Amino acid sequence: MKFLPRIARTSRGLAAAFSGVLLSMAALAPVAAADAYPSKPITVVVPYSAGGASDIQVRAISQQLSKILGQPIIVDNRAGASGAIGAAFVARAAPDGYTLLYPNNGLLIAALLNKAAGYDPLKDLAPISTVTAMPMVLVVNKDLPVNNLREFFAYAKGRPNTLNYATAGPGSYGNLATHLLSQAASLRMTQVPYRGEANTTMSVRSGESQVLFTSPSATMMGQVNAGNLKLLGVGSAGRSEVAPNAQPIAEVLPGFKSEIWFGLMAPAKTPQPIIDKLNQAVQQVLKDPAIRAKLLANSAVAQPSSPQTFEKLLRTEHAQYAEIIRKHNITAD
Repeated sequence: MKFLPRIARTSRGLAAAFSGVLLSMAALAPVAAADAYPSKPITVVVPYSAGGASDIQVRAISQQLSKILGQPIIVDNRAGASGAIGAAFVARAAPDGYTLLYPNNGLLIAALLNKAAGYDPLKDLAPISTVTAMPMVLVVNKDLPVNNLREFFAYAKGRPNTLNYATAGPGSYGNLATHLLSQAASLRMTQVPYRGEANTTMSVRSGESQVLFTSPSATMMGQVNAGNLKLLGVGSAGRSEVAPNAQPIAEVLPGFKSEIWFGLMAPAKTPQPIIDKLNQAVQQVLKDPAIRAKLLANSAVAQPSSPQTFEKLLRTEHAQYAEIIRKHNITAD
């Protein structure tokens, strides 16, 4: 009987030591997983059709990303429902770093407009890094009697509801961005929706619409260079390589910024060491001058970030879009 307390103490000590070993192993497991990662090909889901901006960008960086990570990068286009189909697919994937998403701002908008989208962009996906930014540009019909941002804002403000602005449809990023611009400048304009960005450009050229706030394209910039459209401003915080001759709107409306971002995300609960390894790889890829030039040729500026900065951007824009959608009663087309 005298030995029982000592045995009990020994048993408790062994149990505590064993628990400590288990806790240490659990803490080291994510690190070990990251050390072994990646051990097989990585699939990057593009939630839009092949040949679009997202697809072009992923293919521009995938070869270098593959070299750095030591595994093939497979691009999987899963278009539909304004990007929701691809986003929901990745949100349901295993959180192991082998199925990633390459979305843009549409990730947030689609989920706000479609309650059956199948994912929550703030809860079901983990930000890795932004990759590029494509600043919005403000163009107007060549016959509009304005030649700079201040003249345009004064002209439009003095003629409420007389100017038409073209968009790719209700709920498109151009629609929400124009609402944000109008709100910042106290403008009232009428939306004219079209199917496709090319049609919006032709609408403003013909005078059917007078204003277009959109991402730059070769077609649109060609019309500007030919003198058929006037380029008044750019939505980046400062001068942009995409439209170097355009005045930043922020110089007239302090704090205003409107860009289409593109980034890399993983399913929620992906181990942080894997997120960090992918972030470091993206950062390294975007230091390559040849890749930066390739992206710029497609109107995108390389713009990597930390996961934390990306998350802050997502939360800020989600709140902005939710308020604009509610205020203007915007519904999906």
